Amino acid sequence: MSHSGELGFVVEGGTPLSGSVTTSRSKNGAVALLAASLLNKGTTTLLNVPKIEEVNRLIEVLQSIGVGVEWNGKDVTLTPPDTITLDTIDQKAAMRTRSILMFIGPLLHHFKSFELPQSGGCTLGLRSVRPHLWALERFGVSIEALADSFHITHTEMLPTEVILYESSDTATINSLFAAAGIPGTSTIKYASANYQVQEVCGYLQLLGVSIEGIGTTTLTVTGVTDIHKDVSYSIAEDPTDAMFFIATAAVTKSELTIKRIPIEFLEVELALLEKMGLSFDLTPVGVSENGITKLSDLTMHPSNLVAFPEKIHARPYPGLNIDNLPFFAVIATKADGVTLIHDWVYEKRAIYYTELDRLGGDTVLMDPHRIQITGPSHLRGAELVCPPALRPATILLIGMLASEGKSILRNVYSINRGYEDLVERLTSIGANIETMGA
Repeated sequence: MSHSGELGFVVEGGTPLSGSVTTSRSKNGAVALLAASLLNKGTTTLLNVPKIEEVNRLIEVLQSIGVGVEWNGKDVTLTPPDTITLDTIDQKAAMRTRSILMFIGPLLHHFKSFELPQSGGCTLGLRSVRPHLWALERFGVSIEALADSFHITHTEMLPTEVILYESSDTATINSLFAAAGIPGTSTIKYASANYQVQEVCGYLQLLGVSIEGIGTTTLTVTGVTDIHKDVSYSIAEDPTDAMFFIATAAVTKSELTIKRIPIEFLEVELALLEKMGLSFDLTPVGVSENGITKLSDLTMHPSNLVAFPEKIHARPYPGLNIDNLPFFAVIATKADGVTLIHDWVYEKRAIYYTELDRLGGDTVLMDPHRIQITGPSHLRGAELVCPPALRPATILLIGMLASEGKSILRNVYSINRGYEDLVERLTSIGANIETMGA
């Protein structure tokens, strides 16, 4: 049944799950740290690296420019070459991931002028690179966006003050990378304080870069030239992975424990869910290996949900995380009343939420950014094709787990881009799901 090598999931839904699942490590943290390793002429060992498509793509790019990569279980050791060569860069892998943008910052310290392939990744409208251009301009860098590549040049880079007009995670990270290799002190204002930014700060500190203001919107960075340190750094837990299981338990009315959730990046989401009638218990369990990320165990109880009375929208940290917003669309199908979701960041992501109708959801798209969802709906199995974007694809899978009968989800590459061993983890808590085609 499956098309050329296309993977799909077959789900028998409509039953509650139980047991416990441990939060996996952060996709966004991992890809940012892979890019960060290019600042270090010593060996970087990243611990607890998720083996997902996005990580594989970036590792292919690193290998193609001369970096030695060695996996040892869940850990990956990166040994930089004496000289990086961009002539041999794996164009195909680079163009499949938007994370390649984060290579710009570290490569500034290797080349006065270079080109990088233009990126693909999620197809969610423009996702403009302008915040990166404007931030790096402040350090004396010029970036020209050509048809299928970026042309980057600079003369001497000096410490500066960067004002980010948009609190973008990746633009903040690129600014950190630029500042990290410049002696003297730079300030990044209106920075994102999101989890992947905090992870990068933890790693840069190990390299001897001084950073003040971690977790706030003003980062003061004192850089170092010629970093040469052998370090190891552990990737922290992923809030969007935890949110996947939170949403799954909420819509299937399951008694489920989700271990080691990075609580500071889920408090707003849980506050909303509490107002929607969700019952849960939290137990603090210390911090992740990086010494920064606070962890808790979360036990969810079967609950009757009601619609959240205000519109639900994302904001830069410490607001509701943009990657967690789509989960509220599938949760809304099981909440009594009308929920309004405003997905203002992406040009057209909200349109994908209407796919929930195929499972029996009741959605009305008000415009490309706003969708109204009326619940609770009795969801029924159906056959769907994944949208080409990670989060909208995962909410259809969650909808299927809550749908009576058999569902088929086709072309799940976009889910594998961001989630590791998802089928095995769902099976371990009682979900009836299997992979088809290969």
